[in-house]
Amino acid sequence: MTRHLRAACAIVFAAIGSTFTPPCAAQTPSHPPVEAFANLPFISDVSLSPDGKHLATIQTYEGRPVAVILDLEALGTVQPVVIPNSNGFIVKVQWANNQRLLITVNKNQRFHTQRVYGWLRTVSYDTKGENGVLLLNNIADLEVNVSGSSILDYDLDDPDHVYMEMYSTLSNGISLLGVYKVDVATGKGEKVMYGSSDTTDYIMDGHGNVVARIDQTKHPLEEHLLFYQGGTWFEVGKYNAEGDNGVGIMGLSQDGLSLLRSKQSGDAGIAGIASMSLSSRTETMLYSNPKFDVGGALVDPWTSRVVGYSVLTDEQEYHFIDPQLQALQNGLEQAFPGYNVHPVTWDLKMQKVILAVEGPRHPREYYILDRATHQAQWLASTYPDLTDADLGEVKPYLYKARDGLQIPAYLTLPPGKQPKNLPLVIMPHGGPMARDSMDFDYEAQFLANRGYAVLQPNFRGSSGYGSKFEEAGYGQWGLKMQDDVTDGVKKLIADGIADPKRICIYGGSYGGYAALAGAAFMPDLYACAASWAGVSDLRMFLRERRDEYGKDSAMIERWSKFIGNRSDDAEKLDAASPALHADMIRCPVLLMHGVKDSTVRIKQSEDMNSALEGARKKVTFIKIDDESHYMQNASTRIRVLTELEKFLAANIGN
Repeated sequence: MTRHLRAACAIVFAAIGSTFTPPCAAQTPSHPPVEAFANLPFISDVSLSPDGKHLATIQTYEGRPVAVILDLEALGTVQPVVIPNSNGFIVKVQWANNQRLLITVNKNQRFHTQRVYGWLRTVSYDTKGENGVLLLNNIADLEVNVSGSSILDYDLDDPDHVYMEMYSTLSNGISLLGVYKVDVATGKGEKVMYGSSDTTDYIMDGHGNVVARIDQTKHPLEEHLLFYQGGTWFEVGKYNAEGDNGVGIMGLSQDGLSLLRSKQSGDAGIAGIASMSLSSRTETMLYSNPKFDVGGALVDPWTSRVVGYSVLTDEQEYHFIDPQLQALQNGLEQAFPGYNVHPVTWDLKMQKVILAVEGPRHPREYYILDRATHQAQWLASTYPDLTDADLGEVKPYLYKARDGLQIPAYLTLPPGKQPKNLPLVIMPHGGPMARDSMDFDYEAQFLANRGYAVLQPNFRGSSGYGSKFEEAGYGQWGLKMQDDVTDGVKKLIADGIADPKRICIYGGSYGGYAALAGAAFMPDLYACAASWAGVSDLRMFLRERRDEYGKDSAMIERWSKFIGNRSDDAEKLDAASPALHADMIRCPVLLMHGVKDSTVRIKQSEDMNSALEGARKKVTFIKIDDESHYMQNASTRIRVLTELEKFLAANIGN
């Protein structure tokens, strides 16, 4: 499991601007086995201890994630400490102090026969991987919280405690979100404060003090921002929360004097960053991009304060508000030309920094940089059995939809082949409130390695391009959103890149719906269609969402904007539901679904399979036990790509 870490190559920078050479990478093109692409990333999370002496990571062992603690002062000579978890999936590691590591686990737990929930908990261990304690273990309400895992804040003045959020039910039946101070050695928590029955989040300052909270009301659907000053709450403003907008708080500024929030501006509704003063409550715009929304906040791992932000253009860009970190970022970009690079985590003194380096055809690698010696040591690659030569070129492929709207897309080409008359897999993303980019994509690269061109369209309704682009998808589920996918295929045919007789559509979640809708409503275009956890019946899907979240919830309001109203738009929804039009499908269909999927229930694929079999169509249905919506098991990813490879070879193969 640790062979790649023990064999790590070291490179030394005479200065940060030195030339970068990818380490230990063979460049001979090959045809790697499916496992080289489909195994879980060898390393997927990293955290440095405050003193920089220990590194915690999530690594993959026998197809499942385990937590690993490395002694950096004896790297390669002392065996790492390995902490497995057989009851769930380890999803995050983070140090609380130099002696205690916090590990967050997601366990799928069935509440009743119709519903499976993700069940998140955080456990604290010592540096030997021993003396594990569940955080909030003395709070009875933990048992009724789906998530009792999120670390709200640290306290630099008291490293033995962290702060967490959790819902509690009072004797009168009202449920309140509270802030708890938790001892990381014992797991015991004590309540610090409650908000109102509408409170959904708190903001703290890195020293154990709450500075603000967010309340959300349903009628009207609004978010209210309140400041906490002098022991009193003051409402600062209210924000329309429809369309998943709201106040958009990113966190406290590094100097502690303002809150940073995502704020839309301009005709396209592009989200930039605004700074709101805690004292004067005035707001100043710090950054905006005319084409792309600001992505996530970059936060200090020890204060949780915002030190920068990311912007996903075609690839991720990293910008730091903190001058010291921006100077480091500038140097790293010079040292790793042509790659995406940024600091991920660091120790308290910022002497040791973990770097992530990646590219469209270069899976993420991690390095540890000693800023005192300017020495950077390679730690591990997420996909160690792949080389750049195995992977296809990825490039932007902008095209116009039939109504003139510009659709951003990305085209991955098979290595060693001319972009002419290729078999094509079009791969719409899930969500649909999401987007694709030029970051490394293991599925697209696997298909390219097997000889297929892959198109990933960011159809209207996708996020990241401003509110107007996303809102263009409202009411267009299966309509103009589907047309955008179709128009991308037709553009590739017109450009001579795609063979019109060898085109398959494949996707997961919403992308699975798009695959089934393409087969049903564009039967002359596709030679095959494959769906992972795809929606097939829109009215049934809305009913499932309503049963889960409640008919008046913000989530139902969000889904209804894209899909429509279950009762008022019944005819429209039925017309766009592939399971109700299986007779129109002429191509072979591959259905795959996780039995424990709590996002799109497996009944969606079961009903689609029944409809296709009833219409005497060619269909293969694969149920995968012990799997959620997100392909958390390596065995699932291997099975899906193996079945997909066989399916494509039989229907559009080279």
